[in-house]
Amino acid sequence: MEGSERGEREKVQDEEMASELKSCDLHLKANRAAHHTDLYNSPDLIVRRGQAFRISMTFESDLHSNERIRFTAETGPSSAESDNLSTSFTLSNSKSDDAWSAVLESFTSNSMVVAITSTPDAVIGRYGLSMQLSSEYGSISHPLGKCMLLFNPWISDDEVHMPDEDERNEYVLNDSGILYLGNVKYIDQQGWNYGQFEENILDICFDILDNNLNYYADQVMDCSRRGDPIYIGRVVSAMVNSNDDQGVLMGTWSGDYSDGADPITWSGSVDILRTWYKGGYKPVRYGQCWVFAGVMCTVLRCLGIPNRPVTNFVSAHDSEGNLRVQEYYDVSGTILSKSRDSIWTYHVWNEAWLERKDLGPIYNGWQVLDATAQERSEGLYRCGPASVHAVKEGDVALNYDGLFVFAEVNADRVTYICYDDDVMKKVHTDVKMIGQSISTKAVGNDSRIDITHNYKYPEGSEKEREVFEKANKMVPDKSLTEGGINNGAEEDEEPGISVKMKLLKPPVVGQGLHLTLTLINLTPVENTVRVNFSCSSILHNRQPKALIMNSEGYATLDPHEVMTFPLEIPYSEYEKSLTSDNLIEVAAVCEEESGRKLLVRRDISLENPPLVIQVHGNAVVDIPVTVEVGFTNPLSEDGIGCSLVAEGSGLIERQFKKRLPPLKPRESSTVQFNITPSRSGTRQLLVSLTSKSFSSIKGFLRVEVAEAQ
Repeated sequence: MEGSERGEREKVQDEEMASELKSCDLHLKANRAAHHTDLYNSPDLIVRRGQAFRISMTFESDLHSNERIRFTAETGPSSAESDNLSTSFTLSNSKSDDAWSAVLESFTSNSMVVAITSTPDAVIGRYGLSMQLSSEYGSISHPLGKCMLLFNPWISDDEVHMPDEDERNEYVLNDSGILYLGNVKYIDQQGWNYGQFEENILDICFDILDNNLNYYADQVMDCSRRGDPIYIGRVVSAMVNSNDDQGVLMGTWSGDYSDGADPITWSGSVDILRTWYKGGYKPVRYGQCWVFAGVMCTVLRCLGIPNRPVTNFVSAHDSEGNLRVQEYYDVSGTILSKSRDSIWTYHVWNEAWLERKDLGPIYNGWQVLDATAQERSEGLYRCGPASVHAVKEGDVALNYDGLFVFAEVNADRVTYICYDDDVMKKVHTDVKMIGQSISTKAVGNDSRIDITHNYKYPEGSEKEREVFEKANKMVPDKSLTEGGINNGAEEDEEPGISVKMKLLKPPVVGQGLHLTLTLINLTPVENTVRVNFSCSSILHNRQPKALIMNSEGYATLDPHEVMTFPLEIPYSEYEKSLTSDNLIEVAAVCEEESGRKLLVRRDISLENPPLVIQVHGNAVVDIPVTVEVGFTNPLSEDGIGCSLVAEGSGLIERQFKKRLPPLKPRESSTVQFNITPSRSGTRQLLVSLTSKSFSSIKGFLRVEVAEAQ
C-alpha cells in the first residue's frame, strides 16, 4: 500500500516538474523592422531599449497552472552582481515603467508569446536572455538566445530621443555623408562611408567599449555606466584616438606617412575599424581630424546615438586656456613654431544629440564631441560632450571642456613679429577671424548648411563681445588673459598703410599661383615701404612644413596713393614642397620707414582636377551595373604608382581596387568596373585616385538603387 502511494506521488511530481522548452522564436525579421535595426548585416537579434520585442516559446508538454515563469537578461562580466547588468523579472499582464518586464500576449496549453521591454535607460551591450520555469518540485533554466541592446532615439523617455523623423533618418540611419575640408575661401567636400550597418561593425563597436581604460580598471563599474550616453560619448571620444590606450587610430601631423596610410587616402570608417579589429586592437596608422570624426560618427550611429560631423573653418587650438591664440612670424613673414597655440585652416569634430540631465534642459540638444587628441580632459585625450548652447552663451565652466570649445570658435588671434635679438612686437589683434563657416551636411540632401549661428552671435555685435567677456571671466588663470599675454612684447603703433592680398584665379595643383599685393598709403605724406614676402607649404593645422620662396622689395607711395604689384609662384617652386593637404600659406610683412609693421597672410587650398563618375544604366539590387571613372593627371610629368579605389555601403562588398599604368603628363583616362548593389535606396559611391606623384583625387556620386522586380 505504501509503495503504491509513493508511486502515485512520484508520478504527480514527474507530471508537475517544470516543463522543458522545445523551441524559442526570436522573430528576428519582425523585431528588427520594428526597432529600426533591419539594416544591420548581422544574424543577431538587435533591439533598442525601452521598446517591446516579442518572442514565442513552445514547450515539450503542456504547462501546469502552478508553474512560475521568470526571465533574466544579463550583460557585462559573467560574475557581475550589479542591478543594471543582471536583471530578473516575472511574467506579468502589464508593462512596468521602471523595470524590465515580460508581458504575456497570447498562450496555448504548450506555447506562449511574450513581449519583453527593457527600461529606457538600460545599459546598452551584448545580452544573454534566459527563462526559468519552476514549480514546488524543482526548476529548469532555458537559454533563449542573445541580443544586442542599443540606444533608442525613437522613444521620448530615452536620453537620445530625437523627435523629427527626417533627422533620425539622417543622423542615425544614414550610412554615408559628407565632410567639409579646404579653407574658408574654398570649402571642399569629401564623401565618407560610415558603414555602421556593415558586417561585424556593431560587434567591433562593442569591442571598442570593452577596450577602454575604465573597463580594464573596473569592468562592473564601466559596464554599469553604459546606459548613460554622456559616459559613452566620453569613452568613444577617448578610444577613437590612441594617445592613452589601444584606441582605433593613431594621429600624426608630421607629413611622413611612410609606415602607414596617408590620412587623405581614407574614404570611410569600415576598413579602418576592421583593420583595428583584425590587427588585435592595434591602432591603425594614420588619422587626422576628419578621419577621427568619420570613425566617431560610425561608432555613435551604430550604437544608436544621433550625431553628425561638423567642420569649423579657421579653428583655434588654445593650449593655454586664455581665449587668445598667439602666432609668431619672423621679419620675412615666415611663420614660426614658437607657441603651442595654433589656428587650423579647418577642424572637424562631431555633434551628438543628447539630453543633459547634469546641466539642465536648456543645454539639451547638440553636444560637441571631439576624438582628435588636442588637450587632456580629466586625464585623457578626449573632448566633450560640451553643450553647443552653453558655448554660444559663454557658459564655459559647465561639463565638459566648454572653455576649449569656446576658444575654437571665438578666441582672439594675436600676431607677433619676432626679431633676431629676441625682441618681438605685437602687430595685430583680430577679434573676428576665428570660427567661420561652421558647416555640416543638410538633412536629406547633399547641400552644405552653415551653423555658425548655433555657436556664437554675429561677429562684431555687442552681444558677441558681451558673451566673450563673460567667458573671459571664467578663465582659471587670470595672468593668462589680456595684459598677461604679451610676454614682454612691445605693441606696434597703428600703421600708416593698408595692405590687401588677392588671389587672381582658382589655384590648381600643377599650375602656378597668381596673386596681387595692394598697398594703400593712409598718410598725407610720401611713404616708403619695405615688403618681405614669403611662401610656405603647411598642413591643415597650419604647421609649416617647408619654405617655398621668399623675397624682398621696396615701394615708395605718394600721399594716399594705391599701388598694386603681382606675386607669382611657379609650380616648379612649390612642387617638391607641397604636402597631401595641398595647402600653401602666403605672407607679407610690410614695414614703413618709421618702423611700423603690418602683416598680411593668406592660406591657399589648391584644387585637384575632378573625378568624373558615371553609372551606365539603372542600378538594381543584385544586378551588376557598369561604373565609369574619368580622371586627369594634373602634372606636367608622369604620374606613377597610381591606383583606383572604390567603396560604398550597399554597392560594393569591401572595396574595389585596381592598379593603373603610369599616367603621362596631363593625360586623361577612364576606368570601367562593375558593381552589384545589395541594398535599395539612395547609396553613395566613393572613388579615389591615389598616386606617388600627387595627392589623392577624390569624388563621390549619389546612386539611386531600385528593388529587383
